[in-house]
Amino acid sequence: MHPVLLAIGSILIPAYGALAALGVLLALFLAQRTARIAGVDTGHVWNLCIVALFAALLGQRLLLVALNWNDLLRHPSWVLGLGMVHHPLLGAVGALAGVGSALLYARWKRLPLGTTADALAAPIALGLAFEQIGALLAGSGYGTDADVRWAVTYTNPLAARWSGTPLGIPLHPVQAYAALAFLTLSAFLLAVLPARRQEGDVAGLFLLATGMAIFIMELWRDPVGRGTMLGGALDGPQVAAVLFVLAGGLVLLEHKGLVEG
Repeated sequence: MHPVLLAIGSILIPAYGALAALGVLLALFLAQRTARIAGVDTGHVWNLCIVALFAALLGQRLLLVALNWNDLLRHPSWVLGLGMVHHPLLGAVGALAGVGSALLYARWKRLPLGTTADALAAPIALGLAFEQIGALLAGSGYGTDADVRWAVTYTNPLAARWSGTPLGIPLHPVQAYAALAFLTLSAFLLAVLPARRQEGDVAGLFLLATGMAIFIMELWRDPVGRGTMLGGALDGPQVAAVLFVLAGGLVLLEHKGLVEG
């Protein structure tokens, strides 16, 4: 595939970073629409997204610096290459930092948490879809060996250097599977947002569907570097996926109880 989207002299623009950034921009603009539909102040939603984004990026960068501190002391210029690193642990840290800062901002501005979460569900799914398209181009989060017509084979040495992608081996394009799942989810959540019965319903559906999608996609992802639990029965992202499903179910059940009460 194409881990480098564009090369200008010695300057390389990684495909993963470029597509992830495009996803963020599209998610921000979509959030302005969903905020109006949900009845949340669009200015506050925009600011919340920016705060969460910078917190996520800062959390990931600090973790990378901490993990590579000794190497960076010897080669300070390597800090410029940290942005090309992609790993599930970084995604988890970024997500925690982003969600935590978003909650603090929402509390500060006294935004309704359920309604705000509903407004952000479809945009986040859209952003995840583009992130996975970037991962497909870069070879990040690559799939297991495949004997199917739509398998992808990476040949660019940069994919192996940046993401550890095996070269010359047909692999499941699991990133494309995930991108399609998230695009479908984003469209579905956008459609059901105006018809939701209780605040938080759309967010609950997002958590439930995202957890299911992540769990299933991990069946086709190569397990290297993803951690294992329960004797290898589950990997790290699958454990997170189970928690997503449980959280989504609890949100939906709580609101169902409120309606019945």
